[in-house]
Amino acid sequence: MESKFYIKLDNKTVECQLCPHSCKIKNERLGICNTRINRNGVLESLNWGVIASSALDPIEKKPLYHFHPGKMIYSIGGFGCNLTCLFCQNFEISQHVPHNVDKLRIVTPSEIVQKTKFHSNSIGVAYTYNEPTIWFEYMLETAEKIKNEGLVNVMVSNGFINPEPLKSLLNYIDAFNIDLKAFSSDFYEKIAKGRIEPILNTLKMIRNSGKHLELSFLVIPNLNDSVEEATQMFQWIAKELGEHTVLHINAYHPAYLLNNQATKLETLKNLYNLAKEKLAHVYIGNSTNADFGQNTICPKCQSILIKRNGFNTSTIGLNAQGKCTECNSEPIVIV
Repeated sequence: MESKFYIKLDNKTVECQLCPHSCKIKNERLGICNTRINRNGVLESLNWGVIASSALDPIEKKPLYHFHPGKMIYSIGGFGCNLTCLFCQNFEISQHVPHNVDKLRIVTPSEIVQKTKFHSNSIGVAYTYNEPTIWFEYMLETAEKIKNEGLVNVMVSNGFINPEPLKSLLNYIDAFNIDLKAFSSDFYEKIAKGRIEPILNTLKMIRNSGKHLELSFLVIPNLNDSVEEATQMFQWIAKELGEHTVLHINAYHPAYLLNNQATKLETLKNLYNLAKEKLAHVYIGNSTNADFGQNTICPKCQSILIKRNGFNTSTIGLNAQGKCTECNSEPIVIV
């Protein structure tokens, strides 16, 4: 399928404009994501409709804690990514694209709708597992069909996408979890092979759109866990995105090409307490030992609204409008 965002240059070279890499791709060559090929001056997407993984997941697994808690969502992912993080948790599909990916079985958007509706307890589709932005054309077409069925679309992403494609997605995506990997240009350039500025712009665009937004921050010892950097991140989130922005502080475990020690519980607790000074809703993830940062608390009266044990939730203090039953505060959760 022809890509939507690219321009033609001289000598059959094209420039992909989907993400900030702006790959200049010569004839019969691939871009950085290995899913877009230049065929005689036409940029084509190789991964349209190719599913690498799918499952019916709790919405909390995305993670989204303030968007239809306790519900299930049909999750799909393909191959490839536009970043090459040394610590990738899903490297088997994100850092590997089969040579014959365009010859693999295609699952049409209409089939995704059917599969989603087959699961009667699914609220919609989550585009996740690998980086969904490089699946742009397929995701957009599928999301439109899902929306027309009265279901929701969720996108779990690194946020490395250009403004124009993002604008198109904002018409159909209801909730985002964006992975803010660090608050350092050096980290993004050396460890993830990207840039932080476009991601910060993505976050501000999503917030300004009014769509639901949660952030994930994977804490890697000796790489992005400094108190100074974390303080700058939390201050930026509070100022630019708002103090009620949901933040998930997640523990790192060795994966792919990085073998740093796993994140200590003490580090998570320190960063959690630091974040709580600026943000109302902070959670701890990827740690089976954490006995804090799991429940949703009303920031006004401190009542427990949602009690969690892993991905199991018990709503004990929310009304049908997502407000606290004790103090009737502004809506805290989309239910």
